[in-house]
Amino acid sequence: MIDPGLQIVLSVGMPTLAVLVGVLLNNSRLSDLRSHMDSKFDTHREVMEARFREVDTRFEQFNERLDHLDRTFDAKPRRVEEVLDARLKHIEEEIERR
Repeated sequence: MIDPGLQIVLSVGMPTLAVLVGVLLNNSRLSDLRSHMDSKFDTHREVMEARFREVDTRFEQFNERLDHLDRTFDAKPRRVEEVLDARLKHIEEEIERR
């Protein structure tokens, strides 16, 4: 027969040892999963940063076009106003001569 003290040690120690081995294996698997996910996220982060840079560039180009149009539309009414003033002045001078 097996000694009762040895039986208690084996009945408590074997499941404890099995749980400890399971915890260690799960921990290593979780570490592997984390490193795999980190590498995937890093790859996606780089792709997303490249896309955001591209969108930023497109917005900057669009803003430049809008600024150019704004300057153009500011300049054209002034020019039209100057031409109309000159024509009105010419008409007024013609009226005064008569």
